[in-house]
Amino acid sequence: MPSESNASDSTQIPLAQTSLKAEGAIIIGAGPAGLMAAQVLLEQGIPVDLFEAMPTVARKFLYAGKSGMNISHAEATEQFLTRYSTASAQPAHTHLLESVRHFDNRQVKHWVESMGVETFIGSSGRIFPTGMKAAPLLRSWLQKLKNLGLKLHTRFYWQGWQEEQLIFTTPAGKVQVTGKACLLSLGGGSWKKLGSDGLWQEQLSDQGLELAELRPSNCGFQVRWPASFADEFAGTPLKGVTLSAVNSNDDTIIKSGDLMVSRKGIEGGLVYGVSACLRDQIIQNGQATLFIDLLPARSRDEIEKALHNRGKRSISHCLKQLKLSPAKQALLRQLTDKQTFQDIPQLAAAIKNLLLPLTETQPIDRAISTAGGVRFSQLNHQLMATEIPGLFFAGEMLDWDAPTGGYLLTACLATGHQAGQGMVEFIRSSV
Repeated sequence: MPSESNASDSTQIPLAQTSLKAEGAIIIGAGPAGLMAAQVLLEQGIPVDLFEAMPTVARKFLYAGKSGMNISHAEATEQFLTRYSTASAQPAHTHLLESVRHFDNRQVKHWVESMGVETFIGSSGRIFPTGMKAAPLLRSWLQKLKNLGLKLHTRFYWQGWQEEQLIFTTPAGKVQVTGKACLLSLGGGSWKKLGSDGLWQEQLSDQGLELAELRPSNCGFQVRWPASFADEFAGTPLKGVTLSAVNSNDDTIIKSGDLMVSRKGIEGGLVYGVSACLRDQIIQNGQATLFIDLLPARSRDEIEKALHNRGKRSISHCLKQLKLSPAKQALLRQLTDKQTFQDIPQLAAAIKNLLLPLTETQPIDRAISTAGGVRFSQLNHQLMATEIPGLFFAGEMLDWDAPTGGYLLTACLATGHQAGQGMVEFIRSSV
């Protein structure tokens, strides 16, 4: 875990104090969405009390940025917007699209650079901060917010409401908090150890808000490998493969890259790229089928010809000559039968279109993100609950789904920005 030096920026409630009246806005959840909303409010002169359950802020943001911080993607905005959907694989709600339009990938890039962190665009079109780490950006951001007057309260775990008051448990005991408006940006339901536990669902349901069930997104899948296969190949990448899966609209999603074999299944960025449609197939039908092309650079006819012309060489030797790695050959044997290896057309077809049946995702807590949450139908375009004036939402709590590649972070920042602007208008109109 990166340095927890930002904990020193927090303020704590004295032991004898059991209530706190915020001068302006209350934000619960100090991830990217909450921090962005805080910046919008503070720059408009509205005081902010920011409450975070963990000892330090933005832990998932920091964790994601340890191996290469991807902040957004440089593609055209209209194409960018097509990457978003809901938990049920339906098109993204207009409120989300409006938020991202107002704070899109180009504005995210500009915002990062305004923090004194340079960016560059990689060969894939992804936008990265120079240095590839999240920590320098977060340090600069927190310093800016501190200079603007942010009041940060850590180790405050939100428990819900008691009449009009927000209730927190803290090391000092229960604390009741009131303010002029409140933003909930508590994250989704994955990576509990980093602060996103999804337990807010019960409190919101009690308030009459409609929620879409939280589902794993950008996740791996469970496969019950034989012990011998798992012992030998767990942690081994299948390099240069193409995956395809059919979504709920009968469109075929195709992704190419490296697949990782784990002890309990498959995972990695390539798998995450098709995980939403596979997840939805499992939910709807109890199972899904992933198609794997083990040799995308070779046609089926080329493979079949090479196998026919192998002479006295064994099939295994010929597969090796075709650049089929030991892990690929082992997977091929796991997912076919002896008859397939004795029938060259069938074997060539299996190499080009290997079927891997799937029946369950990895546990939701191991997913990169979650889909589902507060339905946009419950909110106005400023992301305020229509039936609970002054209560706003942002980030992964909302019912949207997106792939990795900068789309997740951009939507968190954008919805935080949108909600922050809504809170500014709400507070000023209430004076």
